[in-house]
Amino acid sequence: MAHDDFAVEAARGLAKKLPKGERILWQGSPVPWALAKAALKVHWVIGYFALLAVWRGLALGASDGATAGVGAVVWYLLAGAAAVAVIMVMAWVMARAAVYTITDARVVMRIGAALTVSLNLPLKYIASADLAAAKDGTGSISLSLKGDTRFAYLVLWPHARPWVMRRPQPTLRAIPNAVEVAETLAAAASAATGAVVNRFEVVEDYDTPQHAIPAE
Repeated sequence: MAHDDFAVEAARGLAKKLPKGERILWQGSPVPWALAKAALKVHWVIGYFALLAVWRGLALGASDGATAGVGAVVWYLLAGAAAVAVIMVMAWVMARAAVYTITDARVVMRIGAALTVSLNLPLKYIASADLAAAKDGTGSISLSLKGDTRFAYLVLWPHARPWVMRRPQPTLRAIPNAVEVAETLAAAASAATGAVVNRFEVVEDYDTPQHAIPAE
């Protein structure tokens, strides 16, 4: 019999039922390929093995002949394909295990493939949210929290803003339609806290969020 690891949830992505009157505005998960690029740098791995294959192919081709050169290229391309396959499986598992929920009162992040963690982040405790979006529409929204609330980077990863180690920021990572989701979060934050809401632009760099959503 198939077993659902999340069957104990009150609803998809939610450990408890929402209070009466609270509404879900958006719910989604990372896009596996986008997560593989943003968090696992699969495009760097592809580039590395491609360059290695060309270099070794040319080197062996010049010294040992065309057959040896072609054999080296094929070997490194196969090794690269195996590495990319492993990364994509990891990205798929991480994406499947994660569910992000935005309501009119909070952001809820259910994350973790091996050890599931549920983060409940009321909008009133979010100081700002930064958007980094790619041209394909996917992107990430990093949340900066008020007060002394802190999370361990390794507990959050890959659902954390890259390279921010001192005070890790929970991040809705590699989500589809990122600009629209950011606008939904901005509207919810404005309604809940009265914060000023900025407009957004699309940028290519996942790791460099550009615009604060609520800016107090």
